[in-house]
Amino acid sequence: MKRTSSVKSPLLLFLTAIIWGTAFVAQSVGMDYVGPFTFNFVRSVIGGAVLIPCVFLLDRFRGLDGAGSEKIYTWHQKELFAGGICCGVALFIASNLQQFGIQYTTVGKAGFITALYIVIVPVIGVFTKKTTGYKIWLSVLLAVAGLYLLCITEGFSVGTGDFLVFLCALCFSVHILIIDYFSPKVDGVRMSCIQFFVCGLLSGIAMVFTEQFEFHAVLTAWMPLLYAGVMSCGVAYTLQIVGQKGMDPTVASLILSLESVVSVLSGWLLLNQKLSLRELAGCVLMFVAIILAQIPKKPKKEENT
Repeated sequence: MKRTSSVKSPLLLFLTAIIWGTAFVAQSVGMDYVGPFTFNFVRSVIGGAVLIPCVFLLDRFRGLDGAGSEKIYTWHQKELFAGGICCGVALFIASNLQQFGIQYTTVGKAGFITALYIVIVPVIGVFTKKTTGYKIWLSVLLAVAGLYLLCITEGFSVGTGDFLVFLCALCFSVHILIIDYFSPKVDGVRMSCIQFFVCGLLSGIAMVFTEQFEFHAVLTAWMPLLYAGVMSCGVAYTLQIVGQKGMDPTVASLILSLESVVSVLSGWLLLNQKLSLRELAGCVLMFVAIILAQIPKKPKKEENT
């Protein structure tokens, strides 16, 4: 029975990575029409709305009826709303830093720098209870070297966009740790639905004070907004939930990190954004760091011979 899911799950996760990677293009194109807060306000509300029917569809997929669903999930309503709000606040900060950063850097760079969260998360674990092996420290050194080649110019300066996207990667690391804390206690899709509405609300408030909402501009940007809202937020998240079921989380996150590769390819194919050899070398080093950080430790053999 697990053989079918062993093929199906990686395919679903790879599709998720493709959607998230190409979403960088949608985010970049959308900025030609609307401001960062406006983009994330509309995108998040669309994402939350799309997940409402997904909640019921996934309940059917899991074989839960309405009563069973209520019985399981009302036990942890406080955790559900606490998790959704915390995730929504972290997502609001991270996604808007990313959106502002994309204004000043390329899609490929943004994708790779954002993917640093896979290295940052285990490093944050050093300050909690988790011990960090030599592989993680080596991956950090490789990632720093990759960042240097990718972002540091000849004048030893970091671009504004690169710095903002790096801050976004830090915030996404916090977002992942919040999800890691709350997800065992609550339904992931319900929590995601709440987080998108929280993110949308906060982005909407920021939009009112810093940008001018123009309905015509939003209509003009309908394609990137719909792609980012429906595909990146709604569909991709649902695919991730289904695809990760019964799968090793380390392998799952490794497949999902391929979004960084897709972002470079999509920026090249769709926006004609080319990287220099130096920048490509930085991308390679960062991707090696991402892979190295996700290689599981070999189980210790029992000394019994």
